[in-house]
Amino acid sequence: MKAFAIGSARVGGRRPLLIAGPCVIEGRGMLEDCAGFLAELAGEIGWPLLFKASYAKENRLAAESFRGIGKETALGLLGEVCRSAHLPALTDVHHPEEAAWAAEVVDCLQIPAFLCRQTALLEAAGKTGCAVNIKKGQFLAPEDLRYSADKARRAGAERILLTERGTSFGYRDLVVDFRAFGRLAASGCPVIFDVTHSQQQPGGGGGVSAGSREAVLPLARAALACGVDGLFLEVHPRPEEARSDAATQLSFEMAADLLRRLEALYAAMEAGHALP
Repeated sequence: MKAFAIGSARVGGRRPLLIAGPCVIEGRGMLEDCAGFLAELAGEIGWPLLFKASYAKENRLAAESFRGIGKETALGLLGEVCRSAHLPALTDVHHPEEAAWAAEVVDCLQIPAFLCRQTALLEAAGKTGCAVNIKKGQFLAPEDLRYSADKARRAGAERILLTERGTSFGYRDLVVDFRAFGRLAASGCPVIFDVTHSQQQPGGGGGVSAGSREAVLPLARAALACGVDGLFLEVHPRPEEARSDAATQLSFEMAADLLRRLEALYAAMEAGHALP
């Protein structure tokens, strides 16, 4: 696996990469609160942090679902908050024409799971020179994500992450197949596990995604034991009031408890010279 830096965050270093932040930008206050909290927590546990937040949500089930506060406003806020907090930033892009625009502000462009095979989008992201995080579609075999990575790489991307976020299991449910981590790693790209999105029940909330948080700790522990290079999780000051992914985002208290436990596990694994 190739190690590289994304701004001040390094993937492939002594500690796993943490990609964390709110699902979507709802305003300056919540964004600043999240960035400040996560920067402090990441510093405490010693994990490099890549702050994530979406400037718009295009994949909504219902027409009336919240999509954002305006792309220009939201992306501008993300840039200001991350510069102030000295954090590298990640955001989703949904349209090829937005890749270069977003790349002027953030350090990593994320390809949403449902768009992971969109050639023009992957090429546009690759051309920017930013790091690119490709979410594995819920419908896709892990081996096939290497073709998406190749599209971005051929366009110029040299720093590519692949993220597992669960696989569709019947209607309105996802499962995590832990065999996928090794199969994704065979591509040579760092592998990230999306802890919170894998807990979704798509469309299970009557026009919005439902889900739970009960398996967050065991799944994250298992992913670390499988050797993933980082974890992705969504965090919100008040998840019950979140405009998107309210059922699966973590509160500050939940995120702090989870990451302290995971650092303890990682330290134990390191002290034992890794698992056999």
